[in-house]
Amino acid sequence: MMPSRFSQLVTRLRGRKGGRRVAVIAADDAHTLEAVLLAVKEGVVTPILIGDASWIAAWLAERGVNAATLRIIDVPDPVAAARTAVDLVHAGKVEVLMKGRIETAALMKVIVDRKSELRTGRIMSHLAVLEIPSYHKLLAITDVALNTSPDLAQKRQIIENAVAALSAMEIDNPKVAVMASAEHINPKLIESVDAAELKRLNQTGEIAGCIVEGPISYDLAIDREAVAIKRYRSPVAGDADLMVVPNLVSGNLLVKALMFSAGAKFAGFIVGAKVPVVVTSRSSPAADKHMSIVLAAAACPEFADA
Repeated sequence: MMPSRFSQLVTRLRGRKGGRRVAVIAADDAHTLEAVLLAVKEGVVTPILIGDASWIAAWLAERGVNAATLRIIDVPDPVAAARTAVDLVHAGKVEVLMKGRIETAALMKVIVDRKSELRTGRIMSHLAVLEIPSYHKLLAITDVALNTSPDLAQKRQIIENAVAALSAMEIDNPKVAVMASAEHINPKLIESVDAAELKRLNQTGEIAGCIVEGPISYDLAIDREAVAIKRYRSPVAGDADLMVVPNLVSGNLLVKALMFSAGAKFAGFIVGAKVPVVVTSRSSPAADKHMSIVLAAAACPEFADA
């Protein structure tokens, strides 16, 4: 079952031996380090800090943290730091990658490079999770940051990526709302046609591990009163765990509207690679980065002790 608040995810992860092992790329960044240290304190992660070692050590010392208690790898160049982190993945040393002081485009160039061997056969996609004060549980939304205008086949993979991540977070059989402007199929609106086909694929078992409804409007996906008024019947209606948006623009606008107009808290990471990749804006507050680490850690499968 989808937790109602982010704090429940932290509780779920607390106590796992050593926490998930995360490589922080270009870790010489104040907000990133603040987020990582909080996750360490909670027992969620065991970090490897890759970046300008002298800057990192000085920053830690200013806050009374002994740098010797953390593993730091001195690689001042951000792109070289990213490649070092990829090597740690292949060596079985880390389960999560996290972006620090590096441009997203530069990081993704390393991640998607075939030489990095982080591809899984599915496209990579972004999974956002929001804690919305007016909604009764956390709400996942995909894809709001990576794939600009996914076609039907890509939307299927985006759903499969998200369902796999939610399953690892112990959220079984999530309720998936494939979004459109209305609940009726309109041949002039490709998102409604795609939504109906994705629902069909779910009903025939070709998309498994979830319940797909679509096309479905925003109000019917999350508002039980609207569901009752419209007499709409679906197990997803008013209780969606995951929203699949038509394109990046609509998803980006939706997430920002919820954050800045409805007081939602945000976290997110990239799925579909061999390991989760935490990619937040360099200007994101430490709170957003911290919860993104928690999410990514929760989405990792169990691992053997290093």
